[in-house]
Amino acid sequence: MATWNSRGLRGSALEELVNRTNEKYRENGLALIQKVPTPITPIKMDKETRHITLAYFDQKSTVDYIGTVQGIPVCFDAKESAAETFSLQNIHAHQVAFMEDFEKQNGIAFFLIHYTKKDFLYYLPFRHLKVFWDRAQSGGRKSFRMDELDMSYVLPKKSGVFVPYLDMLQKDLIDRESID
Repeated sequence: MATWNSRGLRGSALEELVNRTNEKYRENGLALIQKVPTPITPIKMDKETRHITLAYFDQKSTVDYIGTVQGIPVCFDAKESAAETFSLQNIHAHQVAFMEDFEKQNGIAFFLIHYTKKDFLYYLPFRHLKVFWDRAQSGGRKSFRMDELDMSYVLPKKSGVFVPYLDMLQKDLIDRESID
């Protein structure tokens, strides 16, 4: 099986590792996080196998994952970047709007970004993303560089947990308290 620091981690592999992490968190009673399915409308189906062979996306999806951690509502999206910069084109306005509304309801929103070139996972709090987003909306850079990130949010490598985002969620909560 691929680990998050292996060369085999690509696209759906990150999603699979997050899914396995979520299962482990659920089994240990730490969190209940679900993958949000992307709604589709089937166009063609194979009559023999009853498999969808052609479909289109019904509506824009909001986030990849949503649930609760010890009573705290959370939502997040998992992304990848092969470069040392992350293009904001990978994030859509409707996702930002949803996450902003989610946080107004006392939820915690964040992104998990796998930087494949440097081979590490990063927890990006929504409030940090919002600074980059607002900069782009006002005519600034349409991406952010790794050197603009708070490296204390790099996910630790942890035995038994593929994507240990709860550690960084705890840090995020503590950091929020110091801001208020």
